[in-house]
Parts: sequence; C-alpha cells; structure tokens
Amino acid sequence: MKWTSTCGGEHFVFHSLKELMAKANEEKSGDALDGLGARSDRERVAAKLALSEVGLPTLLDEQLIDDGVTEAILARVDRPRFDQLLGFLTVGELREQILDEGFASRWEEDALHQLITPEIAAAVAKLMSDLDLVSGAAPLRVLTRCRSTVGGTGVLASRIQPNHPVDDPSGIALSVLDGLLFGCGDALIGVNPAVESVQKVRDTLQTLDQIIERLDLPTQGCVLAHVTTQLEALRQGAPIDLVFQSVAGTDAANTAFGISLALLEEAQEAVIAHHRDRHDRYIGDQVMYFETGQGSALTASANWGVDQLTCEARAQGVARLYDPFLVNSVVGFIGPEYLANQRQITRAGLEDHFTGKLMGLPMGCDVCYTNHVDADQNSNDDLLVLLASAGCTFVMGVPAGDDVMLNYQSTSYHDVATVRRLLQLRPTPEFEQWLAARGLWRHGQLVRAHSPALHFGELHALAVGPLT
Repeated sequence: MKWTSTCGGEHFVFHSLKELMAKANEEKSGDALDGLGARSDRERVAAKLALSEVGLPTLLDEQLIDDGVTEAILARVDRPRFDQLLGFLTVGELREQILDEGFASRWEEDALHQLITPEIAAAVAKLMSDLDLVSGAAPLRVLTRCRSTVGGTGVLASRIQPNHPVDDPSGIALSVLDGLLFGCGDALIGVNPAVESVQKVRDTLQTLDQIIERLDLPTQGCVLAHVTTQLEALRQGAPIDLVFQSVAGTDAANTAFGISLALLEEAQEAVIAHHRDRHDRYIGDQVMYFETGQGSALTASANWGVDQLTCEARAQGVARLYDPFLVNSVVGFIGPEYLANQRQITRAGLEDHFTGKLMGLPMGCDVCYTNHVDADQNSNDDLLVLLASAGCTFVMGVPAGDDVMLNYQSTSYHDVATVRRLLQLRPTPEFEQWLAARGLWRHGQLVRAHSPALHFGELHALAVGPLT
C-alpha cells in the first residue's frame, strides 16, 4: 500500500507502512545510519501528515516484522474489544484523544493499554511535540508491587546504582549508604557486576539481601547479569528479588542478546516460585526488571528496516508480556551512532517514556550520555526535569552522577533529591515511612545530613560493619 502527501508544494510518495513510519520519525542518527530517515524536514512533515490519517487497524494488520515477537504481542490483543474501542480511530485522532483531559480515566477504566500495540504507540508518538509527550504521559499511572509499591501519583522513585570496579561488598554498601541519606533507592538497589560469574553474582545478591534485611528496607535488590547467570545463582541458593534482562524488539536482536521469549518466561516462573518460599517479604508478584534503549536492534543488524523508535516500542512490547515490576530506558547509553546529541537524546527519552506508559508499563529512565556524545550535564538536568514532570516512575541515582565502572554520565543522588524538592515529589510510600522513622524525612522533605535531628547510627553501622 502507498501513502502520498504534499508539503510546501512538494509531493511525496511513501511506498510502504515501514517507510512511512521511519520518515515520520524525528531526526535520529541511527535512522540516518541505516538510510531510513527523512531526507529533509519537508519530507518528515509530509510523512507525519500521511501517518496521521492511517487507521489504527492498519497498524495491526500490516506487520512491519513477521517474527515471534510480533506473534506474541498480537496474541494478547483482544481484537473485538480493539475494534469496539479503538478500531474507528486514525493515528491523528488517537493523538487528540490522548491529549484530552479525560483520556487517563478512559485508559484506565477500559484497560486501553492492553489494546495498544507497539506500532500504534510509536506512530502516535511520532506526531507529538515534546510538550505533547510530557502532558500525554503525565496522568497515566502504572502501579507495580514487589517488596514495595512504585508508580503512585506524586511519586518519583529512584534506582541506586552502587557499582564497584571489583565488586567489593564494603564499597557497594558505602555507596548504598550514600544513596539512602539522600532518600534514594526506593525503586531498586541494582548493581552492574564488574565480573560476570555465578560466584560473583551470588555474592553480590547476598550482599544486597543483607543490606535490605539489616535495615528492614522496603525496596528490592538486583544484580544486572545475564538472565542465565542469575538463574544459576538462584539454583545455588542466591536470594533474588527481581530478575534482570536487557531486551530488544525483534527475535533476531534478542537472539543476539542470548535470550528467547521462552527463557524469559522460565526466569519469571522460577523467581515467582522462589518468592513463595519467602512470602513474608513480598507484597506483589511482579518480579521482572527490563532495560531497553533505542538503537539496540540496529546494533545487532536485526531491525529489518524498521526505525529505532518503533523497534524500541516493540522491545517494550516484549517487556509487557512478563508483567514487569520496572522497565528502564537507558536512553543515552548506546552511543552517538544512534542518538548523536542532546536534542536527540532528550527526544528519545520522552518518546520511550510516553510509549511505555501508553502500553501500561512502569517506565523509568536512566537519564544519561556517554563521554563521546555531543551532550553535557545540562543535557541530563533538562531531561530529568522533563521526565519528572511527565510522571516518570523512577530515575537513576549514581554516586556524583559519574559511573566510574561503566564510564558514562547519569543522574546523581542529589539530582533526585533536588527534583523531588523542586516539583514536590516523594519517594514510594513505604520508603517515605522508613525515611521518616529514621529522621531522614520530615514534612514532605528530605532532612539534610548535617541536621541534629538525623539519626543514622544503624546506617553507619552497616557501612563499617562486616558483610559476610
């Protein structure tokens, strides 16, 4: 099927839905690298105009990629309900509905997130301005539960990332302590292992579990190793709150990651069974933590000519299959080949958050950039404020915002504290109570560490005490 559009007196023809979707995308260096993007701003506007008139059923019926990911996602869509509630809309009309004040109520009451496919979410995102992406996502709330509850209104949670170059337990503990004093860590304490071995992963999981248990922390621990390494550590007796895996939007890209949909299902079932033996610690059955990022499918030469925003939404569609506790867009981590500068990273972060929320995911973001991209700390500050305004579920807390092991720049513990104060946001409810009980939170605000009212003796004992 062909689509045509005229802009500024110039006539354009788009020979496939795949081409139309790619050329309607905002400028991304990854799409240019693959020869998919619009050749001019005029062509991009023409593609957006044509895309706005595409009926939503077309985005279900014309498959951009014919693989197991597509099959699994479409199998979950109730087509009669889709036809009844959304089937009469175009992409442009859906955009107008999302920006309507009453959409969030309809989205929740009719469970519209179950009917919105990745291609639909990506298509409508392409028609939105940055402000549209913020205002469209802000009222969409997604609550999930493991040891604690994330996603509530007025909450900005954080994931502590206490990485250590040699996985030293005391170093990890000190970094966790630093984060707790800033009110961070309520979404997750997640460590990237310096050495990926079953023994190291098991030891680090045990370290995190000891910290959480000693302090009675209402949060989750996770080690971001490959899912197979985590499963073997689990078999050897390691405690696991959340199982982690990076995922992509095509079968071929997931194969490059060394995973399959069946493996993810196996991991989910194994950890849920593990939680039944520790049932007193958990308030929910959501046990998966996924990370995604625009450009991952292209990196693996597995995007099949589909633009990186649409592939990213498909990765989120994979995550949705497993009812995750958290999903994290590591937006600027892959590199300038895919997002070249501040403008592209900011746009991608807002897109990823919006499409994930629209599909019912507990979306967070690692607001970050690598050291060889055209961005700086102001770039992170800008996107952090925008995402917090958009109702982002969680962001990262990295010591000083500089990950010394992974060599990239992210948001810091004090960045999270500052944005909470600026926008009057709070930690998760269970964590807020924990902070208040220890003198770290009062009257809706973080108590400064030098305050005489602060009682952190047990935290100090954790930092200097032995960890076995």
